[in-house]
Amino acid sequence: MSTIIPAVKKRSDYRQPDFLINHVELEFTLIDKSTKVICVSKVTRNGTHNKPLILDGEGIQLSSVHINGKDVSNYQQTDTSLTIDTDNDEFELRIENIINPKDNSSLEGLYLQAGAYCTQCEAEGFRKITYFLDRPDVLATYDVKIIADKKHFPFLLSNGNKVDSGDLSDGNHWVKWSDPFKKPCYLFALVAGDFDLLEDSFVTQSGRTIALELFVDKGMLGRGQHALDSLKKAMKWDETEFGLEYDLEIYMVVAVDFFNMGAMENKGLNVFNSKFVLADAQTATDEDYFNIEAVIAHEYFHNWTGNRVTCRDWFQLSLKEGLTVFRDQQFSADMSSPIVNRIQNVKVIRERQFAEDASAMSHPIRPDEVIEMNNFYTVTVYDKGSEVIRMLFTLLGKTGFLAGIKLYFKRFDGQAVTCDDFVQAMQDANDKDLSQFRRWYSQSGTPQVVVTDSYDASLKMYRIEFQQQHSATFEQKEKQNLVIPIQFSLLNDKLEPLMLGDSDKEQMTLELNDTQQSLEFKNVDSKPIPSLLHGFSAPVKLDYPYSQQQLGKVMLGSPDEFARWDAGQKLFSDCIHNLADQTEQQQMASIAQTVGMFEPIIEAMDISLALKAEILTLPSFETLFQQMESVDIDVLNQSRKQLFKALAKTYQANWLRHYSTFEQQPYVYQSKQVEQRKMRNLALKYLTLSELPDVEQLLTHQFNNADNMTDSLGVLGAAQLGDLDLFEKLMLAFEHKWHGDPLVLDKWFALHANTDRSDILARISILMGHSQFTINNPNRVRALIGTFSFFNVAGFHNIDGSGYKFVADYLIKLNEVNPQIAARIITPLIQWQKVDKTRQQLMQHQLMRIGNTKGLSIDLFEKITKSLP
Repeated sequence: MSTIIPAVKKRSDYRQPDFLINHVELEFTLIDKSTKVICVSKVTRNGTHNKPLILDGEGIQLSSVHINGKDVSNYQQTDTSLTIDTDNDEFELRIENIINPKDNSSLEGLYLQAGAYCTQCEAEGFRKITYFLDRPDVLATYDVKIIADKKHFPFLLSNGNKVDSGDLSDGNHWVKWSDPFKKPCYLFALVAGDFDLLEDSFVTQSGRTIALELFVDKGMLGRGQHALDSLKKAMKWDETEFGLEYDLEIYMVVAVDFFNMGAMENKGLNVFNSKFVLADAQTATDEDYFNIEAVIAHEYFHNWTGNRVTCRDWFQLSLKEGLTVFRDQQFSADMSSPIVNRIQNVKVIRERQFAEDASAMSHPIRPDEVIEMNNFYTVTVYDKGSEVIRMLFTLLGKTGFLAGIKLYFKRFDGQAVTCDDFVQAMQDANDKDLSQFRRWYSQSGTPQVVVTDSYDASLKMYRIEFQQQHSATFEQKEKQNLVIPIQFSLLNDKLEPLMLGDSDKEQMTLELNDTQQSLEFKNVDSKPIPSLLHGFSAPVKLDYPYSQQQLGKVMLGSPDEFARWDAGQKLFSDCIHNLADQTEQQQMASIAQTVGMFEPIIEAMDISLALKAEILTLPSFETLFQQMESVDIDVLNQSRKQLFKALAKTYQANWLRHYSTFEQQPYVYQSKQVEQRKMRNLALKYLTLSELPDVEQLLTHQFNNADNMTDSLGVLGAAQLGDLDLFEKLMLAFEHKWHGDPLVLDKWFALHANTDRSDILARISILMGHSQFTINNPNRVRALIGTFSFFNVAGFHNIDGSGYKFVADYLIKLNEVNPQIAARIITPLIQWQKVDKTRQQLMQHQLMRIGNTKGLSIDLFEKITKSLP
């Protein structure tokens, strides 16, 4: 490695700050390459000591330092800090400095892109704006003045409430903002630009009227209404479900195209990636509409779970993110189909989080150490963190959980706290010992629950036993037993659920806290079939020796919709995995038997379209990949295709009926229509694979008559899946229609990147020269290079190693532009452990190439060094 090994930061090393900052006055004079920043801080020594004040700062041109109005010259400046010796216990610190937003391609701190100034300060971006105590446990109130050219930057925005404004004689104008709530500097925001403004208002439960303002690029106003409507729904839901009311006079959302994250919850001024704001029927899919609603809600919910109560240190990130993801998932379930929402949550866990657990990047939801804080933003911290909160909700019940939340805010409003503080509030509010449950915060890895059962016909006794097992992970060898809630039911021969326990309920929850626990049920007439892990009640892998017939019965008869879907997925998965070791004749018999078991689902009229479509969708390659210890990439990919085609051909008439049942109608984003479009476009995929003689006519007709992006992409996805020549023709028409809309073209880039073709690398190279593609825009890079890396199985994993080299070459370039995005796209390359030896060596070679890059970022350095043997 060519990079100097950076220091490892450890949670155990946390110490309270030596100084506190209670109030900050910031003044910005915005000039593209020489923005002037004046930061005046009220500083207090924290405790009795004589240590110097050490401030964080990167890429800053320091102009002057003053304490209590007097010039300071006895300071020490490095590339990352400013150290000031002072005997004062309380003082006013004034720092003036210059920064260069125009050349800031990292999109951290203050940057200028596409004619707008924008900030991103989480996790450690504020230090790129001015010298400061850039840590989440230093909370201050902020007054901000922004000065800029009025013609080019008519909107000057920051946190809090707008308190004053005015014009200057030189063509500049200024605006002052005041945020009365203490916050850490990572929640600071500034935006300056010329936007279209969509305005609305919301009346809170206490009768206060909140001004709502949505800022979008010029000409995009018509695409902002769904986001604004979603915000109002989220505000109402948070009042109804959690009793939480918004606290400022105004709530602003700004959509920008250049943004590393999905969105940022800065107090009162949320900055969003445009893809999670802009939507209309022509340009956004049903999935886009859903995601916008979910992300808008997520950032709004942070106002309490993240802003009013924030993290003491970044190791506690799941304190705000895990809890807020849980809240936005609950909101989404209430706004749309609960079962589809839950299935999508679980897919993220199984495809991505389980992969992280199995890789060298494994870590608990509250990690113990890190090199680069940006690498903390993981599916483990966010999504597994949410599953841990969900388990608390299951164990305590809704009433108990809400009591814990209420106590949490009562104790810690306005403070920076820890995950332990949150769990303690839950424990105290419910008088329940959660000491063992806390291990979920400190233990990495995916637990496995092994289930065995037996039946004694003479005693009419059924016994079921649960055992938890924990494998060593890369950074943690020793494991302890966890508290694992297992929700389950038992089905009799008639596919009716038995009444369980003393409460006469169809479902019960076992709190598995020992290595082994068993339950016995009396007066059972025949051996039942267990329907296990209802609702995915814990983020675990389940091992029970289901037969195909048993899985079929769970799929048809379980009282839990998630368990029905899960049984169907296991039927598909088992078939796909077993094909590898079978003769051609055995494969045909196995496929026919599995396919036949889904006829009742295809024919069923008493099942929701949402659930039916999910059950009839094959497990993704990523899900199948995570189910195996060692993977033959080519065989697994081919086996999945075999089953896909068999399903298509066997039920061709059924797919045609499902497709024809739901005629195209004027687009509305509404649950019933969403389900119909999903079923119709799934049927279209199967029809394409079934080699229906007139399928190209169907595709062309739907494409030409589609009044919405969901149906347009449904055609493109089907034509791509069927490897039809029509695909190229339709893609040309799509590009011609949308060549001036970068967000829509991201979908086009992604489709190209995921095409299974021998010249895919040459195709991607050509696309990188497209007028709408730039390495500086994270959305474009994720759409093209990210899609290829994560989802193009044949191209990325080509046995000649060309896919790995292509991605490595690009990451070396991206390292100089935006290390944060590079560190996210490298993920598939560092998950080499499961593939064959040849591919392992090829992947490791490319990792070493990247690792030897001059000027390698800490972001990439950490991931590469952890992943290499």
